Amino acid sequence: MDRKSTKDKPLSEKTTEDFAHYFQTTYTPPDIKKARKRGRDKIEVHYDFEISDNLRQIGEGKKFLIRTYGCQMNEHDTEVMAGILTEMGYEPTERAEDSDIILLNTCAIRENAENKVFGEIGHLKSLKVEKPDLIIGVCGCMSQQESVVNRILKKHQQVDLIFGTHNIHRLPNLIQEAMFSKAQVVEVWSKEGDIIENLPKVRHGKIKAWVNIMYGCDKFCTYCIVPMTRGKERSRRPEDIIQEVRHLAAQGYQEVTLLGQNVNAYGKDFEDIDYKFADLMNDMHKIDIPRVRFTTSHPRDFDDHLIEVLAQGGNLLDHIHLPVQSGSSYILRKMNRKYTRESYLELVKKIKKAIPNVTLTTDIIVGFPNETDEQFEETMSLMEEVGFEAAYTFIYSPREGTPAAVQKDDIPMDVKKERLQRLNELVNKQSAASMKSYEGKTVKVLVEGESKKDDTVLAGYTEKNKVVNFKGPKSIIGKIVEVKITEAKTWSLNGELVKKAIEVN
Repeated sequence: MDRKSTKDKPLSEKTTEDFAHYFQTTYTPPDIKKARKRGRDKIEVHYDFEISDNLRQIGEGKKFLIRTYGCQMNEHDTEVMAGILTEMGYEPTERAEDSDIILLNTCAIRENAENKVFGEIGHLKSLKVEKPDLIIGVCGCMSQQESVVNRILKKHQQVDLIFGTHNIHRLPNLIQEAMFSKAQVVEVWSKEGDIIENLPKVRHGKIKAWVNIMYGCDKFCTYCIVPMTRGKERSRRPEDIIQEVRHLAAQGYQEVTLLGQNVNAYGKDFEDIDYKFADLMNDMHKIDIPRVRFTTSHPRDFDDHLIEVLAQGGNLLDHIHLPVQSGSSYILRKMNRKYTRESYLELVKKIKKAIPNVTLTTDIIVGFPNETDEQFEETMSLMEEVGFEAAYTFIYSPREGTPAAVQKDDIPMDVKKERLQRLNELVNKQSAASMKSYEGKTVKVLVEGESKKDDTVLAGYTEKNKVVNFKGPKSIIGKIVEVKITEAKTWSLNGELVKKAIEVN
């Protein structure tokens, strides 16, 4: 793959002025109109990733720390970066003061996440003074934004390395450049990268695994920066995904979660085969792995074929996270969600008819610019009508470069907070009611480890993604067992181990 650069001058020799020119000429700031017109250049799939011999021992005797912010996609990227660093000889550590390289894998979805990253960058300044050879890197979605990179270049000289979401596979070379460069090393690609297979990964344990099935998003919701930071939709080949999941099953993994910014759009970019997300899920159904989940799902692309496939059950779990964002058709139109309240409810009706015991969860944004009281009440009523058992709720956060960010907003913050509080009270009420229905029932729990609050208690998740705490031998960690629920709380369940029973599909 060709790397974008201003001149033939080596990246390690470039100055801040060079990078300013770089961003003016080859870096494309978030621009909805330009992004909509982005070309459908052919995406290549590469299977020849390798780390050169001279870089394989560069980290021997050294340690790395990656701090991850944001979504599951960032978690997956962290697994890849950890895999690359491990193959370079580095060892992981949880202590910043013991690290030789610290990477901040960032999120650009909300302002709060961005503020946390800059706060962490500030905290690392004193450590950099104590350890001048420490490499501090900023990567992920924030790095894809011009304003963020310029801010780091101008105000945070302790940062040695900045790279984006499309060139993670270049990490070995970038670290080498950062080691020997006198200037900050920046490599951010505006154009989406190709698909790089066979990247090493470091997964924690052999219980649950993320499996990325596609990259990017073409939906252009007016509040969302992801189409600019992650690029256009690019689907991995089905045979590569199937092979990866089969390999995980052979290793003893009990659950996989298929990842994408919009998994329902999987396969729409294929030109040589007619193979969509429903086809992939149907193939997942045939693999001998107990549990298969997916996230995130967009209502617009949730078709009848997918519902039909999911209704088969088995290892395709009956928990669906279906972000609605708002219950008002007017606000949904302003968000460019491309569905209405009515069409969303019709989709829910279809899903419930095909999968009677389905559990639905969602995402909701409160206080979108100029949302009226009546429009908020529509969200409240939709929450009740659907019967969501849980919801991730947020006050709208404007992101520079998106259409919504330039809209005049006349809703006072205290009104937004009051709406969020009312919504959360309803979410808690519905969650508590759904949990109460489990008392006295026996459920299958994938045991993930000790409870964070009590190491004498084990914790795991049901098929419907409910957390269960119970006492039992540590030998059952990583297995699926039966637990009788004795007590329901708002967000968790307590129970008693019935018997050891590894689920067999």
